[in-house]
Amino acid sequence: MKVLFLCPTCETPGRIRLPTESSWQCPGCDHLLQASTSVADSPEGKILERCAICGNGEVYKKKAFPHWLGMTILLGACGAFLYLMGQHQQWWAWGVLLASAMFDGILYLLVRDVVVCYRCGAQHRGLGRSGNRPFELTIHERFRQERLRREQLRQ
Repeated sequence: MKVLFLCPTCETPGRIRLPTESSWQCPGCDHLLQASTSVADSPEGKILERCAICGNGEVYKKKAFPHWLGMTILLGACGAFLYLMGQHQQWWAWGVLLASAMFDGILYLLVRDVVVCYRCGAQHRGLGRSGNRPFELTIHERFRQERLRREQLRQ
């Protein structure tokens, strides 16, 4: 499993491969980070029980697909639909929309999951299909508020 994260001290980007590497030293601030992982198997896929970087038990899964590319495909299909409808070629227009929906479905099935920590934002890649729960706004907001409170106390 490959983990992408920010240094907890200076926010320098880092990466580590588990279980072969268990420690990482920040090149910016010399902070030594000890990483460990705990993965369980379930019928839905592998479940990451806690973050390898901060040890937080609240993580979520998302697709390892760039959002900008998905939006570009969607906007392109919508633009082609509107153009073809303006040219009075409704069958081609609907065909473009259906083809883009099928393409999107195939990408959804092919792209693997990434498990992300709510607290530190570390991305755990290489689990394949994850049995972890999807993103929940209430949990994210709780950790965002906690981060804001910590920043206010520092100032």
